[in-house]
Amino acid sequence: MTGQEEPSSFRLAYVPGVTPTKWVRVWNERLPDVPLTLVQVPAADADELLRTGGADAGLVRMPVDRTELSAIPLYTETTVVVVPKDHVVAAVEEVSPGELADEILLHPLDDTLDWERPPGRPALERPATTADAIELVAAGVGLLVVPQSLARLHHRKDLTYRPLSDTPESRVALSWPQAEPTPDLVEEFIGIVRGRTVNSTRGRAATPPQAKAKAKAKRPEKSGRLADKSPRAGSGGAKGAKGSKSVKRGGKPGKPRRRP
Repeated sequence: MTGQEEPSSFRLAYVPGVTPTKWVRVWNERLPDVPLTLVQVPAADADELLRTGGADAGLVRMPVDRTELSAIPLYTETTVVVVPKDHVVAAVEEVSPGELADEILLHPLDDTLDWERPPGRPALERPATTADAIELVAAGVGLLVVPQSLARLHHRKDLTYRPLSDTPESRVALSWPQAEPTPDLVEEFIGIVRGRTVNSTRGRAATPPQAKAKAKAKRPEKSGRLADKSPRAGSGGAKGAKGSKSVKRGGKPGKPRRRP
């Protein structure tokens, strides 16, 4: 980068519930000259944002439109059921769909789980958002099944949640518009989420030239180490050093001979 060039930037989209903090911190440490801008986007709009260039990459929920976007699955979330704290479900460690058969289950329009048929009995109307559904759970209207991160995001003191077994799970992925080759900054972020070290040969985040130069300057020269081990001028050499002791092989040290 020359002095006249403006620093480039990187726009990272993320959907509710996903926390990019740890990766952003690594980015800022490795590329302090490249600002990273976070763009929050509803899960249903993430693909369109990436396709239209609204972000360089995104932390999204699968499935992803693979015809125009590339994606790397990162992790799978636990599915939980959100209930009032005084609900019977709050007394157990885990619940199964069958145990919710008689409960009203809220199914918001922005639901991120790929249901064939949600468990329990459906509500008369579907809430517009997960946030709206949380309010209805607090009002005692019904229960809500969501990825655990969304339950944490919408945490309330009067609500709790428990893992729900044998249900769809939400997978989070890093996604970006398809291009050949992959843009350098996208490649950088791929390396960060995959845990590549700063010295990795992939991407421009490998050790910068100035860092390498500093490391080389601190490293002692081989010639200097060898010189330190060699005899100093005027020392008489290694043999001279041994000969300086007043000890004869087989004799006693330090006892002078008598003159006749």
